[in-house]
This record gives sequence, structure tokens and C-alpha cells, in this order.
Amino acid sequence: MFKHILIPTDGSELSRATASRAVSFAKEAGARVTVFYAKPEYPIAYFGEGALIDPTTPEKFAELADQQATEYLADVQRQCAEAGVECNTVSATSDIPYEAIIEAADKSGCDLIFMASHGRRGISGFLLGSETNKVLTHSKVPVLVYR
Repeated sequence: MFKHILIPTDGSELSRATASRAVSFAKEAGARVTVFYAKPEYPIAYFGEGALIDPTTPEKFAELADQQATEYLADVQRQCAEAGVECNTVSATSDIPYEAIIEAADKSGCDLIFMASHGRRGISGFLLGSETNKVLTHSKVPVLVYR
């Protein structure tokens, strides 16, 4: 049924466990996988009349974000290799992860997004928001939520 699955990851323990299950699911379905990581944008903080000084340059921040993306994506890529599942990796810089996830699924031609839910409810869910809920709300690609 599903032939190309997008697995977004944020490097968290929940995300890694979800990726492991997604790889098993892909193997069972005979699907290939694209693993995605949304790298954060360089933070610019303003206070009063001037910008707060951040000792990290935009270039260094981007380099660190690239290293983090490589680490997180390689973890899932290794799982795919061990399971014999075809795997590509993609990352994009975005402070709006749900939009980046949907865009990655569309650009990669995925027919399923397999992602984790942190299960935040109540006020914490409202204040922190739910990227998974936003993907569910806005994606035209089916979303499988794993908890």
C-alpha cells in the first residue's frame, strides 16, 4: 500500500524509537524511506534598542546544525541499512518544523508520513503546540502517528 515513507526525526529518544518502528513498518510494507530533519535557523534576539550578542556566528551555528542533522539522520540510515530498507536523507533549515516536514514529504514524493507524538495535552500542549497535530491538520499526505 505505502511505497515511500517519510520519517521526520528530532533526535529525541521518542523520535528514535518511532524511527525504529517506522523502519520495521517500511520493511514489512516493502517501502523505501526518506528520513528528514528540520535544522533550526540562526536565532536573532533583540532587546531594547540593540541586538543581544551571541558568541556563535551564523556560520558556526549552521555548521553545528549540519553536524547535528548528520548525526540524527545517520542513526536512522544505519537502522535502514541493517533492515535492508532503501533510505535517503534530507534536511532543511526551518523554524517551522511542521511546514518543513510537509514540504519534504511533497518534494520527496512520499505517500506516508510516519512520526512520533510527544502526547502533550492540556496547557502544555496548547503553549508548546504540537508539530504532529499541525502536520495532521495541514498535510495532504496520510500521517501515521506512533506513540
